[in-house]
Amino acid sequence: MSETDERAMRRALELAARGPLTGGNPQVGAVLIDDTGAIVAEGWHRGAGTPHAEVDALLRLAELGRQRTDGGPDASGLTAVVTLEPCDHTGRTGPCSVALIEAGVERVVYALADPDPHAAGGGARLRGAGIPVTEGVLAADAAELLRVWLTTIRRGRPWVTVKWAATLDGRVAAADGTSQWITGTAARQRVHEQRAENDAILTGTGTVLADDPSLTARGDAGELLPHQPVPVVMGERTIPPDAALRRHPAGIIETGTRDLDAVLRDLSTRGIRRVLVEAGPGLVTAVVAGGFADEFAVYLAPTLLGGDRLAIGDLGIPTLADARQLRITGIEQLGEDVLIMAEPRED
Repeated sequence: MSETDERAMRRALELAARGPLTGGNPQVGAVLIDDTGAIVAEGWHRGAGTPHAEVDALLRLAELGRQRTDGGPDASGLTAVVTLEPCDHTGRTGPCSVALIEAGVERVVYALADPDPHAAGGGARLRGAGIPVTEGVLAADAAELLRVWLTTIRRGRPWVTVKWAATLDGRVAAADGTSQWITGTAARQRVHEQRAENDAILTGTGTVLADDPSLTARGDAGELLPHQPVPVVMGERTIPPDAALRRHPAGIIETGTRDLDAVLRDLSTRGIRRVLVEAGPGLVTAVVAGGFADEFAVYLAPTLLGGDRLAIGDLGIPTLADARQLRITGIEQLGEDVLIMAEPRED
């Protein structure tokens, strides 16, 4: 790869990271460079329904006065450098491949081919229009940025983060069932931030009936954060009409089933890519035992309770040699509490 392409791609990746984590679309960045490697315009995708990164960059061209006679952006003589293969799909917006062709780009460079069969094919269309295409520039960096999104496309279900708060001895409630609050205010605020980083929160009917949670994402002053994950209630029972979830600003999804695989695949068809599990030990155990947990967010408080109110139930593991191995991906000190992020080992 040329130094010019690599330098431009690094900038495109920086732009891509500005995009939202939530929503069905990936984070994508794009820059338009001239034959000296100088950036003429740049853009990134800001969320579902907004212009894709390539079109966003092209719109900046028009603002700079580079327009064709028909008023569209003029990208003649420019190279488009994009973190993901330009889409060849008409959804809420038109195909980026067509937009680049119509703008007259001279060449296109991208990091990763689009694995989504509904959107892929932009590279082929560009080549068919006689535009040289280079694929694979900083592919590993782009794959790391899009790791969650790429995983959801490959598996056909959302990325699932299982969260719980527990004492140092792994208890999530006292003998009388009380559990609010095991952790302090800093840890609870971090939970709200994690909620806002997800498309949905998965809980069970048992938790709803016992605790009547709101499952909203709130700021320090109790205000609703701009993004609200939709609550998804697992189970066959109907939640009460006066339940707090009935007033959730994002609505509510009642599954009417305990079939986790079916529920997660249905959520994927709705454009839900990230799911946070906030539930009792029964549902948490089912998620983990079923192999659906992609990540763990475990909040630990420096207290001891003893007893049998464990965060997770029987996983059918008879001996230590069969234990499910995790790798720690992050540790945060939150007041007196600690957040440990971990993922299943793949080796």
